[in-house]
Amino acid sequence: MKSIKEEVRFSEAAPSGKPEIVSTLGHGMMVTGNIVCTGAMHVFGRVIGDIHAAQLVICEGAKVEGKVVAPDLVVQGEFRGTINGNNVKLQGTAVVDGEIFNKSLTIEQNALFEGVARRLDKPVAAPSAAQAPVEAPAAAYAPQVAPELKIVS
Repeated sequence: MKSIKEEVRFSEAAPSGKPEIVSTLGHGMMVTGNIVCTGAMHVFGRVIGDIHAAQLVICEGAKVEGKVVAPDLVVQGEFRGTINGNNVKLQGTAVVDGEIFNKSLTIEQNALFEGVARRLDKPVAAPSAAQAPVEAPAAAYAPQVAPELKIVS
């Protein structure tokens, strides 16, 4: 019996016209904290915290607990918490427990959903570059040296 994995691609191109870079949290990785991604993100590992992304796929085998805000969201793995999205799709392997606030919700056959789904009045926006974490200057990572003490008499 062959297993067919469906690759999820979003129809919208990157705003800059450049090829879309997909950020990936790999198998065996666990993040505890909040994630902001101005582009597309695929989660294969585990996240305990909030995710705000332009496009998000919680892949088969992944587990996410927290709050997700994403205009486009596909769930293939496990999710527990609150989802805010314009286009939310629960694929056949999805297990979702929580609330889904959406403009459009698709639940495929064999997907498990326990919770409440409500329509959104306003569409969800992707995170802006201003919301993304700013890289700290290299000096912030330099070892701290105690200042010299000079005695003048």
